[in-house]
Amino acid sequence: MRRLLALIAAVFAAAAAGPSEAQAPVERGSYLVNSLLTCGNCHTPRGPGGVFDMSKQLSGGPQTWDEPTYRVKGANITPDKDTGIGNWTDAQIKKAMVDGVRPNGTPLAPIMPFNFYKIFTPADLDAVVAYIKSVPAVRNEVVPPVYKAAMRSEGPPGTDKTANPADMNDPVKRGFYLASIGHCMECHSPVTNDKHDFVGGLGKGGQEFKGPWGVSVSRNITSHREKGLGAWTDAEIKTAITQGKRKDGTPLKPPMGYPLYARMTDTDLDAIVAYLRTVPPKD
Repeated sequence: MRRLLALIAAVFAAAAAGPSEAQAPVERGSYLVNSLLTCGNCHTPRGPGGVFDMSKQLSGGPQTWDEPTYRVKGANITPDKDTGIGNWTDAQIKKAMVDGVRPNGTPLAPIMPFNFYKIFTPADLDAVVAYIKSVPAVRNEVVPPVYKAAMRSEGPPGTDKTANPADMNDPVKRGFYLASIGHCMECHSPVTNDKHDFVGGLGKGGQEFKGPWGVSVSRNITSHREKGLGAWTDAEIKTAITQGKRKDGTPLKPPMGYPLYARMTDTDLDAIVAYLRTVPPKD
């Protein structure tokens, strides 16, 4: 019994650890995939009411994106050898994540935020791969992508190179890193013809998302005091991120992964808020 209790305590301690703390790769990968990265939003089927079907975790998402330059569905990224990525090497998985290229050389659609992922520290990238390879293999054939034009994608300034692990001790730099791998600005920056305006509109919001909830519009998360989050307290921002509630307590609509973000550590949440405070105001 003592050994069991010690093991449980160790697991909870590992789950609470941030990027600076020692943590087993699979545990660190689980924390990232199932919280900040919200991989399940695109890669896990949903059952009645939109609830994730965790018996088929990461075997292919419920949504198809039919955009001006592509039509794709969230891929099966379980270790299944026939319908997933079970035959991919670690290096091939990493190349897909940071370069947007499959082992056969074909591109990934930019709905996969690979240009945000270029900032991944080597340890965190290894951890994500270790965790993905540890989940149960699920056989699920996903419809192949259709490309209507050449794929193009870019990330926000500063995400084009690997982060320095030493920067994780600085709250703002850590927050920028976490918001980048969490690809926050992918949804919270305006898009025209599948191209983000990260220079003139970083964090301005305005994208529409259609689903069972109706239509939701990504909000302005810059430091603008009227249009953005400048007049919000830290606690109010955290409540919006983890509980999906506005300042007045009314609910925000999906698809933002509030239940997944609720799993983040306080240290990581504090860092993200610190970074958001630095995003130049946009109206």
